[in-house]
Amino acid sequence: MNEFILPLLMAAPQGAEGAQGGAGGFMTFLPFVAIIAIFYFLIIRPQNKKQKETQKMLAALKKGDRVVTIGGVYGTIQSVKEQSVILKVDENTKIEFTRSAVARIETVSKEKEEENPESKNE
Repeated sequence: MNEFILPLLMAAPQGAEGAQGGAGGFMTFLPFVAIIAIFYFLIIRPQNKKQKETQKMLAALKKGDRVVTIGGVYGTIQSVKEQSVILKVDENTKIEFTRSAVARIETVSKEKEEENPESKNE
C-alpha cells in the first residue's frame, strides 16, 4: 500500500506547481527586468548624455578659448587641428594635446562671444 500512496503524494505538489508555472516564471523574471531598468536610468542614460555633451564641447573648440586639460594644465588655444589642439601655457611655451585631453572650457574666445551675443544674457 505504501508503494501506491507514496507516488500519489509526490505527484500532487508537482501538479500544483505546474498550474502556477507561468505566473511563477514571470515573477522570478520581474526583478531582473527591474534591475536592468534601474541601471539604464541611473547609470547608462546619464553617462551617454554626458558623453554627447563632451563630444559637442570638443567639436566646438576655437582659437582663443581658455581651457583646462584632464591633467590640470590651463592654457589658451593657439591653433586647432583635426585630432589635436596647441595650447599656449606661458609666454614662450606651447604644448600640443589631443582634443580628448581637454576637460572643460574656462572662458570662451572673444570671437565666439561676438557671434553669440545671446549667450551673455543667459
